[in-house]
Amino acid sequence: MLFADLNWMDVESYLQHDNRVILITGATEQHAYLSLLTDIRIPTSLAMAVAQRTNVLIAPPLNFGVSDYFMDYPGTITINQATFDAIVTDIVTSLIRHGFRRILLLNGHGGNQFPVGVQELTAQMPELKVVWHNWWKSPAVKKFAAEINQTPDHANWLENFPFTRVAESPKTIKPFVDIELVKAGANGREVLGDGSFGGAYQISNELMQAFFDRLVHEITEIVEKL
Repeated sequence: MLFADLNWMDVESYLQHDNRVILITGATEQHAYLSLLTDIRIPTSLAMAVAQRTNVLIAPPLNFGVSDYFMDYPGTITINQATFDAIVTDIVTSLIRHGFRRILLLNGHGGNQFPVGVQELTAQMPELKVVWHNWWKSPAVKKFAAEINQTPDHANWLENFPFTRVAESPKTIKPFVDIELVKAGANGREVLGDGSFGGAYQISNELMQAFFDRLVHEITEIVEKL
């Protein structure tokens, strides 16, 4: 269930029998041939599929994250880590005030870190449970990548779902780039070219659906254990 489909009375009714919620964090940044909102579209799609299984509520996503190393690419919008921490902590504080006590922070972007402020809230409130989950670093991803013998990385097959595509991706394999050069201050476009970190740009839709299903199953288990 999305906040967009509810009014305040619906949320109040929900809280009478459940105090779980999914909060999505991500970014607006370059993803080569994929959507600038790839880091939002993926966790949102996963959350919606999980909600169908668990009836958990989904809060509006935070569309902006820490993406300063992609600012050489038009369309990227970045905030710093302190701002990200403050915004997410304020959002979680609002959710707590209304009665939510079991929160999954479903993160879609590697530049975002688990906010210190939220961690402090969990230390102060024994009844509060917050799980920070980077979906692309999960056991399901590692197992699937090993099975198909492909390395998962930024803007390659890992994120190339039908719902993240906004242009045709190359049907080739790109040599992996050294992202550490960008983090050290090198011009991002000179190092990354089209923006992908390397590897296969895409795999079959059938494999991506199987991949998506595994991710949904994994996150469903996390939500059920909250």
